[in-house]
Amino acid sequence: MASDQPVVVYPPTEDGGRRVRIGDHFVGIAYGLLDVAAYLQEAGLQDWDEMDVARSGLIEWRGGGPDIWEH
Repeated sequence: MASDQPVVVYPPTEDGGRRVRIGDHFVGIAYGLLDVAAYLQEAGLQDWDEMDVARSGLIEWRGGGPDIWEH
């Protein structure tokens, strides 16, 4: 099933990293909200920071919300 959100953050792996997909492309592994914000900035959301990431309805968090970074 396709996600309605343009950004998906996948469950944490053994090392605490979470894969990040924007649209149809995996953009990298995030180890915290700052990393997710950096990927979104690279995608054109220049003014986004960690608080924007934590509160955004554009992001689908799988395997735990923005406060879960350990497997």
